[in-house]
Amino acid sequence: MNASVLEASYPISFQKKEAEKLGEYLRQRQCVNLIGMKRVGISNFLRFFLNHPDTIPTYINQKEKHLFIPVDLNDLVEQEIYPFWTLTLKRIVDVADQSDLSPEVKAKVNDLFVKSIQFQDLFMVIDSIRHALVLIGENGMYPTIFFLRFDRLKDKFNPSFFDNLQGLRDAANGNLAYVFTSYRSLVSIFPEARANLSVFSQTMYAKPAHESDMRIVYDAYRKRYKLTLQPPIEKALFAVIGGYMQYLQLGLIHLNEVESSTLNTEKDILETLLSDERIVLQSEELWESLHVEEQKILMQVVKSQQVDALEQERGRYLWDTGFLVGEKTLSIFSPLFEAYILHLEHDESKKKKTAHLTRKEHLLFTLLKEQLGEIVERESIVEIVWPESQEFGVSDWAIDRLVARVRLKLREQDTPYEIQTIRTRGYKLTPLKE
Repeated sequence: MNASVLEASYPISFQKKEAEKLGEYLRQRQCVNLIGMKRVGISNFLRFFLNHPDTIPTYINQKEKHLFIPVDLNDLVEQEIYPFWTLTLKRIVDVADQSDLSPEVKAKVNDLFVKSIQFQDLFMVIDSIRHALVLIGENGMYPTIFFLRFDRLKDKFNPSFFDNLQGLRDAANGNLAYVFTSYRSLVSIFPEARANLSVFSQTMYAKPAHESDMRIVYDAYRKRYKLTLQPPIEKALFAVIGGYMQYLQLGLIHLNEVESSTLNTEKDILETLLSDERIVLQSEELWESLHVEEQKILMQVVKSQQVDALEQERGRYLWDTGFLVGEKTLSIFSPLFEAYILHLEHDESKKKKTAHLTRKEHLLFTLLKEQLGEIVERESIVEIVWPESQEFGVSDWAIDRLVARVRLKLREQDTPYEIQTIRTRGYKLTPLKE
C-alpha cells in the first residue's frame, strides 16, 4: 500500500463492479483494454486498484503474489518508441525495488536497466524487459503492466510494436498481463494491428461513477482539503456532475473559491459551474474527442429528437462509455455537459464578436511574454495557469487548446507576436518577422 496515495484509503467496496471484472480478467492472466471518455475517472479507479492493500486478495487471489507495474505515458518526454520501452523498463525496476523480491533478484533487475541504458539500443532494452519479467515470474510473482493513456502512442505505431508486446507475454509463459487504458478502443486507434489485438486484449468500459462511489471520492477530498459544503449543495453538485470525476474535482475547486452560501438550488450550482472557464474547457475536451456523427447524435438528444437504429449502431461508443443513459428516453449523462452542448451555437457566435483574452488565456500570454524568445515548458504552464489542478493533472489537450486559442486571438488583435510550438518541450513567444 502506498499511504501517500489518497485512493489507497478508499473502502474496498469502491467501484466494486469494475474491480471484480478487472480482477477476474487478471486472475485468468488476460490482457484488458480499459476504455472510457476522457477524464472520466479511470486513473482514479486504477490508483485505488493498484495501491489498496486488499485489492489482490479480494478481487484476484488470496494465495498468489502479484506485481502491479504502472507505466503512465504522461511521463514520456518524447512520444517515441525507444523512450516508451525505456520508461517501461525503468518502471519495472522501480516497482521491483519496492517489492518483496529478494535483494539478489532486485540487483539483477537493476543491472539489466543499467546495461541497457549504457548501450542505448532498442533491442537490448526490450530484451532486458524480457529478462526482468522472466526473473519476476521465476520468483513466484505474476507481473501486470498497466499502460496508462496508451493512446498517446497512436502516431508512432509500427508493425513490430504489438509483436514485441506479445513476445514478452510468450517469454513469460503467459504469466504476464497488460492493462491498456485509452479513450477509444485499441482496434480503432491501431487499425493495422487488428489481428494482433484480437488475440490478447479483452475490452472493458469505464462509465461515469455511481453516486455511492462519487460520495467516497468526495468524502476523501473533503477530509484532506477541509472542505465544508452544506448538504443541499452537495446533493445539487452530485446531480449536475453525473458521476464524471473531473467535473467533481473542478467543481469542488470552484465552490471553494466562490461564496457558496448564496447557492441554494441545483440551478444555482449549474449556473455557477458553467461560468468556470476550467469546466467549460473540460466540456470542450469531451466534445472534441467525439466523431462528427457522435456529436450529431448528442445534439439530437438534447433537442429531444429521435435517434434511429442506424445512428445508434454508428454511435455505439456513446452508449458503451456512458455519454448516453436510459433506454426508452435517452439523456446526457451530466446536466453540466448537456448545458454545454445547448450553449455551443450561442458560444460560437459570441466568439466571433470578441477577441478578448479570458483569464487563463491572459495568464498564459503573460507567462510567455515575460520569457519572450525563451522556451516555456509545459510544466511551467500548468504551474502558473492551472495551480489549483496540479495534483489532479492537466491534459495535453487542455494545454494545446488554450495555446491554440491565444494564438488565434493574437492574430485577430494584430499583435506583433506569434507562438511557436517546440516539439516535446513547450512553447515560445517571438516577435513577428516583418
